[in-house]
Amino acid sequence: MTFAHPWLLLLLVIPLVLIAWVWRRRSGAVVLPFDHSKARGRRVLQVLVDLAETAPPLVAAVAVIVLAGPQRNAEPHTRRVLTNIEFCIDVSGSMTSQFGEGTRYDGAMKAINDFLDYRQGDAFGLTFFGNNVLHWVPLTTDTSAVRCAPPFMRPDHTPPWLGGTEIAKALLSCREVLRERQEGDRMIVMVSDGDSYDLDGGNDAVVGQKLREDNITLYHIHVAEGEVPEQVTTITTMTGGEAFPVGDPGGLRQVFEHIDKMRQTKLEKVTTETLDDYEPWCVAGLALVSLALLCAFGLRYTPW
Repeated sequence: MTFAHPWLLLLLVIPLVLIAWVWRRRSGAVVLPFDHSKARGRRVLQVLVDLAETAPPLVAAVAVIVLAGPQRNAEPHTRRVLTNIEFCIDVSGSMTSQFGEGTRYDGAMKAINDFLDYRQGDAFGLTFFGNNVLHWVPLTTDTSAVRCAPPFMRPDHTPPWLGGTEIAKALLSCREVLRERQEGDRMIVMVSDGDSYDLDGGNDAVVGQKLREDNITLYHIHVAEGEVPEQVTTITTMTGGEAFPVGDPGGLRQVFEHIDKMRQTKLEKVTTETLDDYEPWCVAGLALVSLALLCAFGLRYTPW
């Protein structure tokens, strides 16, 4: 046990002195005509009186302890480690291709919406890209903006300057967003269906190295026929992530579930918190006050 104001405990000397006086005092004697009778003093009664007289000093001692501010350490607990997840969605014209009952874009956004339920408590951001990059939703734990985004950025409604696919530009732009977050893990989940010329000439390794230096993991989901572009696989491998070729909405949903299992929620121990601990002392004080009041009705010291 600790105290917020330990120096006040010095005042405990006063009730201790009073208690010592109660038990060491000599009771006054009254001279009566039958002093030399055979009647004996009642030692048991004297002890009961001394015990009753001890209650008020004990109340004073409890009051001093309460004023000193008793404290205790709370039970150690854990908290969820935040993961910053930036969704990077391709909105080039090819994302309007048929994918299940909708388009590739529709399937991607629906899978993201389901993924939000798996990762409650994490921070999510949403970026759309083509030949340029548009950060639609900043990193936030409020997922409502991400859930409301699909109707506004459909590839068939996007401006011409978002056409095409430049993955390197999109990844480096998302990197800048994630670098601003000092707390928690960093992850990019990219959904695209095409190749990217800006990853040629060894630029894939350059991008991968920059992401790795900032502890950013890339998961790439290729929603098209064929294999994942080799340059993209290089980046995911360098960052500790993985690339997934997906051919249908069901597979897309399974990939997001797989990513969730790969990056499970982390818990960290939190420093023990100091809490006020008045309750037991207040209960003891009330009990002693009640006892002293009861004893005052019939057990008290009289000096004559």
